[in-house]
Amino acid sequence: MKNKIYPKIFMWMFIGLLITFITGIYTSTNKDALEVIFNKGFFWIFAIVELGVAIFLSARIHKMSSTTAKVSYLLYTFLTGLTFSSIFIAYKLESIILVFLVTAIIFLIFSIIGYFTKIDLTKLGSLLMMVLLGIIICTIINLFLGNETFDIIISSISILIFIGFIAYDIQKIKKLEGELPEENLAVISAFELYLDFINIFIDLLRLFGNTDD
Repeated sequence: MKNKIYPKIFMWMFIGLLITFITGIYTSTNKDALEVIFNKGFFWIFAIVELGVAIFLSARIHKMSSTTAKVSYLLYTFLTGLTFSSIFIAYKLESIILVFLVTAIIFLIFSIIGYFTKIDLTKLGSLLMMVLLGIIICTIINLFLGNETFDIIISSISILIFIGFIAYDIQKIKKLEGELPEENLAVISAFELYLDFINIFIDLLRLFGNTDD
């Protein structure tokens, strides 16, 4: 695997995170935007479109042009930023920054592990997906139960799942060489790692973040 693909992947991942956080910060300080998103029902519209873009990007990456892939990815990160704005309202900024740095350290460690390990993590992917599906179902159930202890357990397991996904996704990049155009491979890999990072960040924030009372 030519190492030159990794700078492109991390560049796109960084751009995506930057767009998400800048959009989230700006939106959280704009009363009109908050009114539209959270009080006029647009939150769920954005969330559904966000999911649609994610499915489209993942399912069509083999057939779409590199421009379409990049636009889809950037659109997804922007939409995530809109729904992310609630985080900057609910939590103190210093807490968000600290959790972001911790997430970055975790991401770096397990990216290195995924890159250098000789263990085949292919089967790990299937296991992680099954557990993730279970977590999603439990999360939906807990929306109705509102059990804080259950929520802590779900968040803790979710962190472990996405830590595993980091190593798995990093290793998978090597196996996708030649199956996708280089630009598309960079974008879809950045997208998957972006999701790993964001989910770990959110779960850590839910567990350890200081709320802005």
